[in-house]
Amino acid sequence: MWQPVLMISGYFISVLGLAMLFPAAIDIYYTRSNWSIFITSSIISVFIGLSLFLANRNKIKGISVQQAYLLTAISWIAVTILAAIPFILYGSSGADALFEAASGISTTGATIYADVEALPRSLLLWRALLNGLGGVGIVIFAIAMLPILGIGGMQIFQRENSDVNEKFMPKISYIAKRIILVYITLDIACLVSLKLAGMGWFDAICHSLATIATGGLSTKNNSIGYYNSPAIEWIITIFMFLGAIPLTFYHSFLANRNMHTLRSEQVIAFIKVLCVYILFMSCWLTWKGVYNFDDALRYSAFNITSIVTTTGFCSTDYLQWGAFAASAFLVFSLTGGCTGSTSGSIKIYRWQIVFAQIKRSLIGTIEPNRMLPLKIGTVNIGSGVAGSIFIFLAAYAASITVLTLLIAMTGLDFETAFSGVIACITNAGPGIGKIIGPAGNYSSLNDFTKYILAFTMIFGRLEVMTILVICTKSFWRK
Repeated sequence: MWQPVLMISGYFISVLGLAMLFPAAIDIYYTRSNWSIFITSSIISVFIGLSLFLANRNKIKGISVQQAYLLTAISWIAVTILAAIPFILYGSSGADALFEAASGISTTGATIYADVEALPRSLLLWRALLNGLGGVGIVIFAIAMLPILGIGGMQIFQRENSDVNEKFMPKISYIAKRIILVYITLDIACLVSLKLAGMGWFDAICHSLATIATGGLSTKNNSIGYYNSPAIEWIITIFMFLGAIPLTFYHSFLANRNMHTLRSEQVIAFIKVLCVYILFMSCWLTWKGVYNFDDALRYSAFNITSIVTTTGFCSTDYLQWGAFAASAFLVFSLTGGCTGSTSGSIKIYRWQIVFAQIKRSLIGTIEPNRMLPLKIGTVNIGSGVAGSIFIFLAAYAASITVLTLLIAMTGLDFETAFSGVIACITNAGPGIGKIIGPAGNYSSLNDFTKYILAFTMIFGRLEVMTILVICTKSFWRK
């Protein structure tokens, strides 16, 4: 059971170790003061990764459901722990390092550094690379694992049996290559656009990686608000939106020129929801006299897109807009982008099924003899898929409750504890309040809270159920 799990985990760890050479090279080019941190981290990671890979190397003919759960959990946790090594060698505490690494690899965008601009470029690039690796990693996870794990969302490769047959791996390999190609293309397009808009090359690289990954780790203390540039804000807004679209959609659309698929229905719904949120908030801010309509549209479009896609960039402190705006942004963070994208949270696909089920139940109450199928657009949704999504939502809500109570036990106020859990489990980044709001950071929290929130980020990134199932006795009896 463990051989394929350890082999593939070793491969992921080795990739992480090789990625550490990029910030080492940047440091050698600029300052030559912190390159040894990343060389040391790279050697440790590659050694561990290659050892696991070579010791368990074997041809994988199939992966069972149990192995899929273990692979998902172990690989993400192991990568997060090893990604924290450069932060530790730089001088951060274990809690701070793990929090920052989890934030980067889970594309949450929260930070424990009060003065980001004081960090060396090598560490800033490492944060951006973690966003980039986590972004493409979660898309491949969504495509390869979610149908096997049966927790709703991606039904592209759903199977009748619980095992992965010999045709599965080539198919995933084929699609993964095209996903990575699309991902890199979007990164390059965002990078060039930001450079043309006036951003320096280094900042453009870091922000493009964080934007397409919907990660949100910026090189500036005031995030995108530092630039005070409408052009930069609109460019990032567009690419955050593009990052929240299923990456398979781009390949499918270009190959088939066919919009009539489940994925396109999801994209259309996402566009509608995002437009409603932005227009409503723009009109409300204009009516309240906070901004004129042009500025209201600019700030609403950027910050709402950032939170809905769970990116976490900020162009202004939207908590200054009042209590209504603060409450609205919590709702926005629970919406999420499309399934199969780099965004986190609950996601549009699940909300579509929830509201379709509510609609069917209401009609059934009035017309009990009417047979009404559960559909999204022209696609019928099976009862098993709908059931798994409602179970997911129940587990999601219960997890938020338990984690909030756990953090509140440390003495944090409810607003900070609750919004912090929401921000981390949805991978949105900023919370509510003065401490962890868009104008704050997580540096003042105690170590216990940082460990819990670091776990919460990975917990939410892996769709909650992935971790919960491993904690059951029946899982280990198989």
